[in-house]
Amino acid sequence: ANVPGRSRMKIERMVTSVVNDVARGGTLQYTKSGGQARMNWLNIKDGHHGLSHESDKNEDAVDKLTRINKWFAGELAYLAKRLAEIPEPGGSGSLLDNTTILWTNELGKGNNHTLRNIPFVLLGEGLGFKTGRSLDMKGAAHNRLHLALAHGVGHHLETFGNKKLSQGGPLDLA
Repeated sequence: ANVPGRSRMKIERMVTSVVNDVARGGTLQYTKSGGQARMNWLNIKDGHHGLSHESDKNEDAVDKLTRINKWFAGELAYLAKRLAEIPEPGGSGSLLDNTTILWTNELGKGNNHTLRNIPFVLLGEGLGFKTGRSLDMKGAAHNRLHLALAHGVGHHLETFGNKKLSQGGPLDLA
């Protein structure tokens, strides 16, 4: 029941940490992936994990999962808004202009545990990636996205995780 309030507190703490140069990065994780969090504030009494294993034909489960994901998207939008409201010293845009946010899920689909088509959303202009578009990466391993992120912050790694899944190098996001 405290997740909405805790979310805003975590976001404010993250933004304050970046503004005060206490941290240059952060992670927001709301629940354990295998947990049975209940989104009571959305009037959803079912456990999130259980809902994620329901068939795509279960319209009630799809509706509830859509409402849950919309709530998470709203929190992402709030984080982006907060960063956009804060000007960078010296007039070099906003904090969002100099930040990159990655939003993802650990699976492409919960009901079959696929690692294909995992959604990744990048916001902000901090690493110089071209944003404002949707890309089909044609089944590229997400290790290559992590390589692109590492290269973006100056760590020119040759592989990330499993070497085989890093073949092809970092994704071109320019």
